[in-house]
Amino acid sequence: MKKIYLIKYGEIAIKGKNRHLFEDALVRQIVYALKPVDGDFYVRKVQGRIYVEPDEGTDYYEEELIEALKNVFGIVAFCPAYIVPDEGFEKLTDTIISYMKEKYGTGEHTFKVNARRANKKYPMDSMEINASLGEKLLDAMPNLKVDVHDPEVLLSVEVREEINFYSEEIPGPGGMPSGTSGRAMLLLSGGIDSPVAGYMIGKRGVTIDAVYFHAPPYTSERAKQKVVDLARIVSKFTGPIKLHIVNFTDMQLNIYEKCPHDELTIIMRRYMMRIAEHFAEECGDLGLITGESIGQVASQTMQSLMATNEVCTLPVYRPLIGMDKQEIVTVSEKIGTYETSILPFEDCCTIFVAKHPVTKPRLKNIHFSEEKLTGSMEELFDKAIETTEIITVSAE
Repeated sequence: MKKIYLIKYGEIAIKGKNRHLFEDALVRQIVYALKPVDGDFYVRKVQGRIYVEPDEGTDYYEEELIEALKNVFGIVAFCPAYIVPDEGFEKLTDTIISYMKEKYGTGEHTFKVNARRANKKYPMDSMEINASLGEKLLDAMPNLKVDVHDPEVLLSVEVREEINFYSEEIPGPGGMPSGTSGRAMLLLSGGIDSPVAGYMIGKRGVTIDAVYFHAPPYTSERAKQKVVDLARIVSKFTGPIKLHIVNFTDMQLNIYEKCPHDELTIIMRRYMMRIAEHFAEECGDLGLITGESIGQVASQTMQSLMATNEVCTLPVYRPLIGMDKQEIVTVSEKIGTYETSILPFEDCCTIFVAKHPVTKPRLKNIHFSEEKLTGSMEELFDKAIETTEIITVSAE
C-alpha cells in the first residue's frame, strides 16, 4: 500500500481539447510549490488524474506538503489517499477495513461508500462495490452507521488499473493554474491592498510581474525590503515574480515643486502608470493591476480613477474595486501578507501625500498642471527607466 495525494481540479475539466495544456500547467505549478518542501516527490498525470507521490523511502513532513498544495491555484481540493494493486475484492476489503480502523478507531461515525469503476474489466460495478464494501465495514466496525445523504465520513474508492481510496478531502484555493491566462504588471506598494490584488488576478491563471516605486532617502531600505517580502509571499501562489524597483525620487520632487499640491497624488499616480505600462510592454504583459477600491482614499474616487486611466493604453484590472477595507484585510490575513503589510515603513505615496488632496479632479486642470513639467520630466522619466533595478522574487 502506497500513500499518494490525489489532486482534484474544477474548471480545467471543462476545457475540451485544450484540457491537457491546463493540466500540464497545473503539474508545473505543483512542482514549483513543492520545491521548498523537504523530500522528493513525483508529480504524475494518469487518466485524467494528477497524483503527487512521495518517492519511496523519502522523509517528509506531511503538514509541510499540505501547506504547499494549499497554495497552488487550480487545485480545488486534494486527498491523502492510498493506492494498491488489484489483488481481488477480498484483499481490497481487508486493506480498507484496516485503514478505517486505524483512522477512525472505535468512535461513532456515519459513513458512505462512493465507488467509481473506471476499469470496466473489474468484475463488480460501482453499486456492487458500494453495497458489498459497506456491508463488510458494518460487520467489522459496529461503531459505524450508514448515512447516504450527509455522512461524516465519505469513503471514496476509484477502481482503475490500480485502486486508490481515501476518506479525507482538503480544500485548495481553486482558480486556474498560473501561466494559463497571459501576464500582467502589478503596481505593488507596501500596503495591504496591492498584494491582495496580485493574488486575486493570479488566481485566474495570470502570471504576475510587478513594479515598485522607491523614493530614497524619503523611503528606507527597510521599506524596499518590505515590498520584496510581500512579493515573495505572493509568489508562493503565482510563481516567480519579476519585480521592477524604480527610483522615483527625482520625478516626485519635480512634481512637488511645479504642480499644485492638491493634485500631487493624481499626477504622481499618472506618471507611475506610464512607467508601469512601459515595463509591462517590455515584459509582454496584457494589462496593469492595481489595488484600488472605489472611495477608499482621495485618489480612488471615480473621477480620480478616470484621470489615472487616461494615460494608459493597456487595460487596468482592479480586482478589489467593489470591496471594503475589512474584506480586503480578511483576504490579506488568509494569504499571509497582512502582518508584513502593516509594518511601519512608509512608501513613496504616503511621504508626498497632500494635506487636502483633490477628490474630483478635472482632466483639463490636470493637463494644465502637467504642462508645467514639459522639458524637465522627459529626462527624469528616461533616467528612472534606465536606473530601475530588476530582481526575480520566488518562494524557493
